[in-house]
Amino acid sequence: MFSRRHPYLFFMLVFSFIMVTAVIGISLIFVFGTRGAGFDDMIKSGGEKVGIIELTGAITGSRDIIHNLKLFRENSSIKAIVVRIDSPGGAVGPSQEIFREIRKTVKSKKVIASMGAVAASGGYYVAAGADGIVANPGTITGSIGVIMAYANFQELLHKIGLVPVVIKSGKYKDIGSPVREMAEEEKKILQGFSNRIHRQFIMDIAEGRGMDQAKVETLADGRIFTGEEAKDFGLVDRLGNLEDAVEWAGRLGGIKGKISTVYPPEKKFSILKYLTGSSVKEFISQLVNQSLYAGYLYMP
Repeated sequence: MFSRRHPYLFFMLVFSFIMVTAVIGISLIFVFGTRGAGFDDMIKSGGEKVGIIELTGAITGSRDIIHNLKLFRENSSIKAIVVRIDSPGGAVGPSQEIFREIRKTVKSKKVIASMGAVAASGGYYVAAGADGIVANPGTITGSIGVIMAYANFQELLHKIGLVPVVIKSGKYKDIGSPVREMAEEEKKILQGFSNRIHRQFIMDIAEGRGMDQAKVETLADGRIFTGEEAKDFGLVDRLGNLEDAVEWAGRLGGIKGKISTVYPPEKKFSILKYLTGSSVKEFISQLVNQSLYAGYLYMP
């Protein structure tokens, strides 16, 4: 109706919409396509720098963090590294992989972990690999433990009349199945599995922090601590913010004057890669496949 009575206005509206969309698209391409320039300019400018790597959100993958650690480790102008952590934890494997890469890096360059609002569970696991840890007094940290969880839909399926059929090649192949009750023998198996991962967590903290293993065990019951408490327990070295961590890292790295910082180059933005990224795939997987989960973060 509107287009018939006012064809010119309708045309102008469509044209305006197309132009605005095009401008936004070009702007996004420009912004995301040129983000890496800052890193190149900083490196070419010369001087000694502290590299800052950010670990934010649930830990579902390790590839980018490992890549950035290697990038800074092999660059002669980067004298020290700060890993800025704002993470409540995450998956077991990626947390251990990042910890290992940090331990590899401290052999050649100083690494300081800077805790933001939260660096708990897997987030603390990663931090424990550094030469030193800086936290805010109110940072949520600790939560040293392992959790396994799954949703059981057995009663719901019975109510709506669905009967699951499972064919398996091994007695425990469907352990943690959401469509049946878990047997006591299966609970014991999973508890042993959880205990073994917990032991790995404790041993790595003891190694990374240079602490007595028995002392770590007294703190590794899943409790969370403030940054202030964590410092009293020896889990954190200093209280301070990101700038304090940068200052400490720079001086440990031998920088005498003003300390410059540099972040890794950000990859060009891709809608397709974003939609198929590890965090998105992990989220979708949790929604679609309600299965047994083992990690350093509770995911109902």
